[in-house]
Amino acid sequence: MKRIERVGAIIKILSDCPNKPFSLGYFCKIFNAAKSSISEDIQTAKNIMNTMELGLIETTAGVGGGVKFVPYISDKNAEELLNYLCNKLKESNRILGGGFLYTSDIMFDSNVVKKAGEIFAKKFKDSGADYIATIETKGIPVALMTAQMLNLPLVVLRRESKISEGSTVSINYFAGSSERVQKMSISKRAVTTGSKAIIIDDFMRAGGSVKGISDMLGEFDIEVTGIGVMITSTIPKQKKVKDYTPLIYLGEVNEDDKTIDVFPNCQIFCKKDL
Repeated sequence: MKRIERVGAIIKILSDCPNKPFSLGYFCKIFNAAKSSISEDIQTAKNIMNTMELGLIETTAGVGGGVKFVPYISDKNAEELLNYLCNKLKESNRILGGGFLYTSDIMFDSNVVKKAGEIFAKKFKDSGADYIATIETKGIPVALMTAQMLNLPLVVLRRESKISEGSTVSINYFAGSSERVQKMSISKRAVTTGSKAIIIDDFMRAGGSVKGISDMLGEFDIEVTGIGVMITSTIPKQKKVKDYTPLIYLGEVNEDDKTIDVFPNCQIFCKKDL
């Protein structure tokens, strides 16, 4: 293969498997090329990705060294995504009875949740987590994308245990500002005691569900090292959890005027390091 062909293939292989390390020997074998040539190819690929702000290619030296692709989203692209979400959420036909909003089309939009996953991956890349955790159902897509970007397994907590999960642990928790008691369960095989996890969810009002997930993980002595939420309501102001990162803030939903107050978390794109 010509050098330009190898560079293109290297970028494709690395970007398809974010945060997965590959040895130089792996590329030497599939391209039948010397390590010196592969090293030059990787440096070229790194320069291209940096210049275009498409992601970071990192290399480590030594016997166990290698190369990996680290997802990166620029402040400009993050701002564009959050503004796009705000404009979509302001559509008056999203208002449902009781002041709720229809968000399924957004939460299941693969392009949107992929970019949201890149933002959360950038935020939590140094968290040392072993898992991404969420609760069914609408939080699964963005949690899965975040898990892919960080090369971590996804753990989905269920509201009702399934026989296919095997032995499970269940807890009751207070959901939302209404303080309704709900149940969630997790398979004992899904996690390892003493590990770390990041919680990702689609929406948070008072933080009851996220607190429930944290309490459930605590049953396995799992430390929560980060919390990311797509949309967070500004009401109530006092949440049941702290140190969370929302992408969008949802204010008042006026059913009479058909207006929705929504604005981005500008800290996502106003700070160089999230």
